[in-house]
Amino acid sequence: MAVRDGNDHNAVVWQAGRGTAPATTVSAGTLMDASSVPMRANGSSFSEVRWPLVSRPTDLSRIPFWDAAELSVAIRNRVVSCLEVMTAFLDHIERINPQVNAIVSLRPRADLLDEARAKDRLLASGTCQGWMHGFPHAVKDLADVAGLPTTFGLIPLEDAAPATTDSLFVERMRAAGAIIIGKTNTSELGLGSQTYNTVFGTTLNAYDQTKAAGGSSGGAAVAVALRMVPVADGSDFMGSLRNPPGWNNVFGLRPSHGRVPSADSEVFIDQGGLEGPIARTALDLALLLRTMSGYDDRAPLSITQDARQLTELEANFHGKKIAWLGDLGGYLPMEPEVLDTTRKALQHFVSLGMTVTAFDELPKSAGFRGNQDLWPTWLTYRHWLSGMHIKSAHDSPLRSLLKPEALYEYEGLAIGANGNGPITGIDVYTNSIKRTGLYLAFRDLFETYDYAVLPTAQVMPFDATIHWPTHIGDVKMTSYHRWMEVSTIGTLLSAPTLAIPAGFAQGLPIGLQVIARNHDDFTLMDLADMWERKNQFVQRNLPPLISA
Repeated sequence: MAVRDGNDHNAVVWQAGRGTAPATTVSAGTLMDASSVPMRANGSSFSEVRWPLVSRPTDLSRIPFWDAAELSVAIRNRVVSCLEVMTAFLDHIERINPQVNAIVSLRPRADLLDEARAKDRLLASGTCQGWMHGFPHAVKDLADVAGLPTTFGLIPLEDAAPATTDSLFVERMRAAGAIIIGKTNTSELGLGSQTYNTVFGTTLNAYDQTKAAGGSSGGAAVAVALRMVPVADGSDFMGSLRNPPGWNNVFGLRPSHGRVPSADSEVFIDQGGLEGPIARTALDLALLLRTMSGYDDRAPLSITQDARQLTELEANFHGKKIAWLGDLGGYLPMEPEVLDTTRKALQHFVSLGMTVTAFDELPKSAGFRGNQDLWPTWLTYRHWLSGMHIKSAHDSPLRSLLKPEALYEYEGLAIGANGNGPITGIDVYTNSIKRTGLYLAFRDLFETYDYAVLPTAQVMPFDATIHWPTHIGDVKMTSYHRWMEVSTIGTLLSAPTLAIPAGFAQGLPIGLQVIARNHDDFTLMDLADMWERKNQFVQRNLPPLISA
């Protein structure tokens, strides 16, 4: 069953920590960068990356507070050993994870420490596999990891046989040196932006353990926010690489279709669910995206662009133009805290030399009428693809385990939902013409504006005991995912869409989605870098669980 569902600009190196750990944890010894250690990953040199400076911490329990780039330098220069790194992360996970339930299927400590020792032996012999050499990494539980079960948040553990091979992007992370420690929790079959299931339970928000984490990459975003893994992979159909990062104050990216290839059983039609990165810094986001990216002939629509540009991070945004779509002139119901916080964040674009223009509705074209066409276009697209994903479970003994949201998607395809009949081939083709009209409307918009910006969700993190909000204010939600309609635009455009932290309301984070032109993932990495250095939202706002 296949289911696919984050300082000084001209400095050569960055200083260690960048506010992520108290200065007292860093010794006064010699700082080291990675320039002396040859390192290649996926056949590409990373020597041009602006690697940071690091020194050995006096307290090794602070190792998880390094950014991923800092950790990479420290391991490659043997400032710390892979064994010390794995021990520190496992100790940290043991303390933190029971309070949030982000990491599942954690492998035995003894096995992971043995793998870490093997990575140290490779370094001692002069071999560094890549920038993730010795990294502990947990894979979202919709993707395969050889030797671990893939439950999709649905299949009981006793029935979930270990996978025999890795998913394509997991292959690439292993080749870059990562040690897979387990999985990150997800919503059942990746459906819904609330990470709960009957196999592992609910993942709780990094900033408030009474609130939802978002989904379906909730486990990944929470694990990154709480420093339980350096970076994480996620997947996104309807905001799963955008809402969880927004609700947990980290970065995420839904990449262009084909940027991160997937070798699934169907490789031509299914362009809804994509894999991508989640990270605490722009450099870490770009590094993981670069590792996951690149053409593979198992995925014939994958992109052949040189992924090295993703980590150059050198753009100037003065004079760039933002189209602020907000709530589409009131079309999208939104909680006041969402609009207040995200509107306030727009001033940071202005301070970077950009201009912001507000729009009250979606752009139109001959084939797309604007706001009124958005949800009907989405429903047909979503029922068609998600319904087919669910069909194999629906036609098996697993059917009795399917939650109502899964049945809704399958029935929307096969029987009909929302007053519509079953979806036909004519419906799919006609809907694709309308989707093309949306793309052409944005193509015209992007002739004047460089980015389109919206909030990452229409509500703030809600009570973790409910499955989804039934109302926003006085407006009733007509489906389990209508409150995430704001995320449908980037998906329907198949455009790269970045999630960046926007700020906090009553102690809870929310983010911004930044939609770029087709295949322009590169300047989104630049924008994330500029945004991070301007605002330092992640570094200045540690979750309470780890700020004591």
